[in-house]
Amino acid sequence: MPRYKLTVEYDGRPFSGWQRQANAPSVQAVIERAIKAFSGEEVTIGGAGRTDTGVHATGQVCHADLSKQWPTKTVMGALNFHCQPDPVVILDCEEMHEGFDARFSAIRRAYRYRIHNRLQPLTHQLGLAWHVKHELDADAMHQAAQEFVGHHDFTTFRHSRCQAKSPEKTLEHFSVYRDGDFVIAECSSRSFLHNQVRSMVGTLRLVGEDRWGPGDITNALKARDRKACGPVAPADGLYLTRVDYRPAQVDIDSLVEWQARKAEMAAVETEA
Repeated sequence: MPRYKLTVEYDGRPFSGWQRQANAPSVQAVIERAIKAFSGEEVTIGGAGRTDTGVHATGQVCHADLSKQWPTKTVMGALNFHCQPDPVVILDCEEMHEGFDARFSAIRRAYRYRIHNRLQPLTHQLGLAWHVKHELDADAMHQAAQEFVGHHDFTTFRHSRCQAKSPEKTLEHFSVYRDGDFVIAECSSRSFLHNQVRSMVGTLRLVGEDRWGPGDITNALKARDRKACGPVAPADGLYLTRVDYRPAQVDIDSLVEWQARKAEMAAVETEA
């Protein structure tokens, strides 16, 4: 059964997040609806990350299994046609090996947060960036952001209902810079906790307004207490921009090992 890797772009404003829900619109449901309209098949796609309500993507990745082998350009074109009028677009389609999994094969996820830093209200960027009126010191924010880099317990910077087994994550990169009226924050890690990026960016705003310093970030991390976090940034400015993957052979080897273990377990059960 062919497995296709889809790179997806979407405007998160109309959706209650990536994951399919019974009584709310989702990005996953739009793509699954498009697959059914195109191929007649009801499939469940697997995503690289479960973006929250209102969060956008320029490089989300998912995989889908279809019973028939189609040219990748045909799949991409058909899905883009059937995703309309929802703001979801397939940017790329690749046929992958059987062991590929959009979530578990990923080795890195990158996010960008956009702050529109001007006094005047927003028009074109409304819902696509966080409007902060007070002038921010992007250099100070960048310096303070380095306190997040490395392996830490991020209890302070995750949602109280986060379902991750451990609050410990390794942040590989975090940069903050100014681009005209925008302050851009970019970070990457193998995985993130629920609300982690928005919590970190919201806290860095306090640094940009000269209300906090780098030492306050360190203290908040050490507190391991959600109450020590600054105000959480809104979903408007957050974008999943890229997902990187391990080599194909690693996926194939993992699949072979899993199939071997499954066969061993079945043999033991038969003997019992």
